[in-house]
Amino acid sequence: MKKRRLARKLALQALYGLEISGNNVDSALKWVEQESQGVEQVYLFSGDLVKKTFTGREDLDKEISTVVKNWDLERVALIDRIVLRLALCEFLYFETIPPKVTINEAIDLAKEFSTEQSGRFVNGILDALYKKCLNQGRIKKSGRGLYT
Repeated sequence: MKKRRLARKLALQALYGLEISGNNVDSALKWVEQESQGVEQVYLFSGDLVKKTFTGREDLDKEISTVVKNWDLERVALIDRIVLRLALCEFLYFETIPPKVTINEAIDLAKEFSTEQSGRFVNGILDALYKKCLNQGRIKKSGRGLYT
């Protein structure tokens, strides 16, 4: 399994655990470190993703709510909400990750941890979020093979 894929899975699981248990971020980060199998790149990326997503979850949810038509965000399955938060966080705060990679990874996570229909749902929401944030000039991507 690729390092970033593993890191995203760990971040999803850690964030789910935080939502269910109400524990603090430090406990989730310790769990991520244990599960990273000693691979520093996995721990660093996953930990950064967990911290940024968890601390920004209210703002991320507000942003997601603007494109979820005819749905109260609370009615969206928890796993799907977390996947959407993770992806939006990557769009906004991880400038070297191509948006297409973020979307594909989010769809795969949704299919693996939620339902087959979740993949289509997540794809549609992320497409709308990406276009909205890009049009607002909020998505800045840089690096080889990326566009701004």
